[in-house]
This record gives sequence, structure tokens and C-alpha cells, in this order.
Amino acid sequence: MDSGTSGSAADLPRLRRLLGGAETVWLVERARERMATGRPLDTPATLKDGTVEQRRAVELLLGRRLRSGRSLSVPLAEVDRILRESLACPDGLAAAVVLLTGPVADRRAEAAASADAWRSAFAPLDAVCDRAELAAWRARMESTGLLKRLSAGDPVTARQLAVQAASVLAELPADPAAALTVPVLAARCLADAHALDEGRPLAALVRSAVKALAGLSDGATTGAEGRRILWAAVGVAVDDLSSRVLALGLPGSNRSGTGRILAAAREDGEPCVLTLRQLVRSDCDLGDSGPLVRVCENPAVVAAAASSLGADCPPLVCVEGSVSMAARTLLARLSAEGSRLAYHGDFDWGGVRIAAGVLALPGALSWRYDRAAYLAAVGAGLGTPLITGSPSPTPWDPSLRAAIERHGIRVEEEILLEDLLGDLRGPLVR
Repeated sequence: MDSGTSGSAADLPRLRRLLGGAETVWLVERARERMATGRPLDTPATLKDGTVEQRRAVELLLGRRLRSGRSLSVPLAEVDRILRESLACPDGLAAAVVLLTGPVADRRAEAAASADAWRSAFAPLDAVCDRAELAAWRARMESTGLLKRLSAGDPVTARQLAVQAASVLAELPADPAAALTVPVLAARCLADAHALDEGRPLAALVRSAVKALAGLSDGATTGAEGRRILWAAVGVAVDDLSSRVLALGLPGSNRSGTGRILAAAREDGEPCVLTLRQLVRSDCDLGDSGPLVRVCENPAVVAAAASSLGADCPPLVCVEGSVSMAARTLLARLSAEGSRLAYHGDFDWGGVRIAAGVLALPGALSWRYDRAAYLAAVGAGLGTPLITGSPSPTPWDPSLRAAIERHGIRVEEEILLEDLLGDLRGPLVR
């Protein structure tokens, strides 16, 4: 609400002579500032180092001489009385300020209204931020002003973004078996398959939340590959063709196109790349993969196994440095069909996080991926200093985390290649 009245009965020429000149601008501005901040006009306004002209203008206004000195102290209550009694502005000083300078906004009311608007903007996120990861994300978003920046400082736009983001986050993490893609997720939640396309404010907002939900760092989610890793961590594929997984030795069958591709690749002893699209087809038939399927992190293991063992290589799946949606779908299906998964990867914090995802599947076990195997490698002088990443839990062998933290050595999977190939030729070594 604006302060001041219309002042329709004021004597404008007299008011301008008394208070509208250049020498009294400072006095009007001080009064206006107090009105804008809700303070009363009942205490003196002071100007240090006033000019001779400013002093004369105040003396003319007050009708009396001021004390000597450079500083001017003007009782605003007296100015108000003079304006009323002289009929220059019968409604007083506040009305005079409005007449001379225009309506005065109430900054405290504006600030309160703005605070209410921003509380309303964030409110749609409350229902989905009851999870600890998202609660921390919401707090960071408020402290860093992310939502304000993405909405160009408009609380109405911000609320719209929050409503849309909440709709998406309520679906996450998704069930990997659903083979959900980003466009399908956007269409389902927002009726717009492109709503989560890169470059849109909503995509940036949801991406920041997904990063918090998945516990991923900024460095792990940059670029196109980082985007795939980010979405895969919450059970969503960027699309069903770019999400892929590498396999060797899966038996396949003649009952489906994908099955025939696998069978031919196994017969030739060659690795095979499967897309998410192939894996989610209703007629996809992987064949009987047997009681055990080994899983590795790096393609070099698959390449070496193909060269060394060819068609004799037992089923081997490679997640290629991150568990894509295609990899999640394949591993979940193999586990559901009765195969136990045995995982090996790099002994570093990235490898530990990948292992945690795979080993959480029913019946999964480690393959030379525990404290004993790590200490054996370190004791043999293998590995390099571990200087990146943050420690992650190793629930399948809690002592492994402690060992990696203590020694600070990274052991890449390729260094242990001969041991892994030896295992592929015979029974599993845990």
C-alpha cells in the first residue's frame, strides 16, 4: 500500500516554495525514506555539512534562525505542523512528500509479500523433500538461490518450476524393470516429452535434485556420458538406444531376434553390445545363462576374455565404468532368472560405488573384490596413489573400505587381468 494522501486541498505553489526547492531535496528524501521503511516522522532529520543555501531554505521553512554550525537538524514534527497550519499541505508532511515526489511504497509490506510469495514458490517441493538427500538439496537451493536464478527472480515462475519438479521427483527412483526413459518420464509427469531436455530451466532444477538423490558429484555428471550416468542412477535412461551394455558368452536362443544375436556372438566368441531397447522387448530371450554370471567394470576384461577364451568364455557382463539403465535391466533380469552375479571392478571409490549397486541385487557376491584381494594386490606392489573420490561404504565387506582408506592405493581391474582370466577358465574364486 502506498503511504500518503492525495493532498487535494494543498496549496501547491506555497508547498513548492517551502519544501520543493533544490535546497530542501535532502529533507524530503529523508522523510520519504522513513515513510518507505515504516518509521514515524516525529524525530529530527540531520544533514552534516549543510550549505549556506540549504540553511536559509530550512530557516525560511521553520520561520526562525538555526543554531550556528555546518550541521542542520530539522524537527520533522515541526515541519509537519507548519505545513498543516500554513495550509500549504493541510494533511501534513507525509502527504506533502507524496505530492512532491510521487507515491511511496511500503518496503516492509513489499518485503513481507515477497517472502510469502517465495515460501509459496518452494511449498510444492515439501512433499517430495521428506527424504534426507532431498531435504539437504532443498536447503542448498534456498541458500544458493538456484530456484530464483532459474526463474529469473519471479516467484510465480518459480512455483511453476517447483510444481513440475515435484511431479518428476515423486517418480524417482524408478523401478529399473520399467525401463523408463527421460522423454517418457517427462511425458508422463508433465505432458511434454521435451520438458526435461537439456538447456531448459526445469531440466537444470531436476538435474540438481537427481544429483543429490543419487549422491553423485558434479564431476561425475558432466557431458553426455555424465547425463546418462546421472539418470541411470535413479533408474531412468536418457533414451532406449544410447543406453547399452557389453556382454560376452550369454547363450541366447533362437526364440527371439536378440536371442539369435547373442547365440551367434557366443558361437563366434565375440562380445555383443545390447541396447535397452533390445532388453525390454517382450520377446527378448537371453537363454539359460546358468548358475553364475560374472560381472566386470572395464571393457578391457571382456576384450581379453574374448581373445583368450573365445566361445569357451562363460557368461560375462561389463558395465563399462557405470551401471547404465541397460546394464541394470540386464543384471536384474539375469538375477531374476536364477543366475547369481559375481562382481569385480577397480579398487577405487568409483568402483566401490558401482559394486554397491550390483552387489545389492539378490544373491550377488563379490569376485576377488574384498579386503583380502585388495591387500594381496597392494602387498604385491600393484596400484597407484588414490587421489580422487570420496570414501563410500562397502557393505558386502565393511573392512574393505577401511583398508582402502588406510593404504590410499588404487588398483585398476586391468592390473589383475591374469587372475580374472584364470577364474573364467575355472571355478569362481571369491
